[in-house]
Amino acid sequence: MNDSSLLLSIAVLGGTGKEGKGLAYRWAKAGYQVNIGSRDAAKAEAAAKEILEMLGGNAVIEGHNNIEAAKRSNIVVISVPYSAHKDTLETVKDELKGKLLVDVTVPLVPPKVATVQMPAAGSAAQEAQQIVGSEVQVCAAFQNISYEHLMENDAVECDVLVTGTSKEARGETIKLVEAAGLKGWDAGPIENSVVVEGLTSVLIGINKKYGSTHAGIKITGVNR
Repeated sequence: MNDSSLLLSIAVLGGTGKEGKGLAYRWAKAGYQVNIGSRDAAKAEAAAKEILEMLGGNAVIEGHNNIEAAKRSNIVVISVPYSAHKDTLETVKDELKGKLLVDVTVPLVPPKVATVQMPAAGSAAQEAQQIVGSEVQVCAAFQNISYEHLMENDAVECDVLVTGTSKEARGETIKLVEAAGLKGWDAGPIENSVVVEGLTSVLIGINKKYGSTHAGIKITGVNR
């Protein structure tokens, strides 16, 4: 393992949840310095310990409260239930200035999680942009990847659509997608995140109807 001071550091806020923990596992395995964030630092520390044990101790991963995790990291990923989205961003927004925020959140509103229900801002990612301000580049990604895939070591036959506030931010996010062992696609400006986030409800409905947990998307017809 390289000296941690030379590694790009990623905070995963909500890293104690299934999707966040899976992403943290993938990035720690790829050699990134990972800071798992949670409202409860003890839960974050336990999740970091679990992942470290899974990787045989060969990783740089720590658990902190959300503010400390964001403060220690170059890139911040938020993967929390939509009900906690606004409060989490309000808590950490002072630590996000000049950084890239990757929003994994989907605006699911129980009990009708298989029905697309978008917020007034248009999407969770656009809502995040309003909260954190123009000093933060915001991308949306990973909404359509089942968490069951992420904790496995096999190749994942699903693609990741990346929308965001700039071409450069989308490019950096696609690097994270590829580091996680997935294929990323530049899906355009952050306004397009309404489609990407909405697809999650469609995939949940497909899973329910056909008895699966792994429905995803794949881009075809493009040579790349």
